[in-house]
Amino acid sequence: MTATSPPANKPNPLLEIGITILVPALVLMQLSGEERLGPVRALLLALAFPVGWGVWEGIKRRKLNWLAVLGVVSTLLTGGIGLLKLDPQWLAVKEAAVPGFIGLVVLGSLWTKKPLIRVLVFNPSLFDVERVHAALEVRKNIVPFELRLRTGTLLLAGTFFFSAVANYVLARWVVVSPAGTEAFNQELGRLTLLSYPVIALPSMAMMIALMFWLARGAKTLTGLELGEMLRSS
Repeated sequence: MTATSPPANKPNPLLEIGITILVPALVLMQLSGEERLGPVRALLLALAFPVGWGVWEGIKRRKLNWLAVLGVVSTLLTGGIGLLKLDPQWLAVKEAAVPGFIGLVVLGSLWTKKPLIRVLVFNPSLFDVERVHAALEVRKNIVPFELRLRTGTLLLAGTFFFSAVANYVLARWVVVSPAGTEAFNQELGRLTLLSYPVIALPSMAMMIALMFWLARGAKTLTGLELGEMLRSS
């Protein structure tokens, strides 16, 4: 049996984690000493990986992804804090600001015609949206489903607010040295490594739980099984 590689148009999550998390963290922790690259050059090299990945993904897909843009902006802000030697507390503020901003945007979408849960969770890449809506219309359950989407939007915003608080607390706990120093770079590398298991994985678990909560409600309202609602690959 031979292993098959993922389709070229789909992202490779392991490669992305390696380029945007593992490699930058190793550069910051191992190459920041004056006898090697030094704090400034090591920081610039480490930041080049996630920024380069984000730009390359955008070019490859020929589509601007606003979440990817926020990721690149966040990385550039981290570089600015290090190069300008700002107080480390600004790093914690920056770490909390990005998911906090997304949470506010998601929450604000409640007052629009299209809550962002339709973009981030209940979207055509995950669900057979047309089939779900057709079944809802047959059973006259459009309104109850829209109410469930609104509740889901509140829960989705809550996952981003959790991430914002967790990011701030973790950054304040890990990064305490002055910016522009070898110690700051090493702490930033540790923060990068810790943020994935401490913040990203729990946030991902909450997002998956939200998706299945939404699917369970849709199953009741449509009469469709989960496999019938999910988009087949």
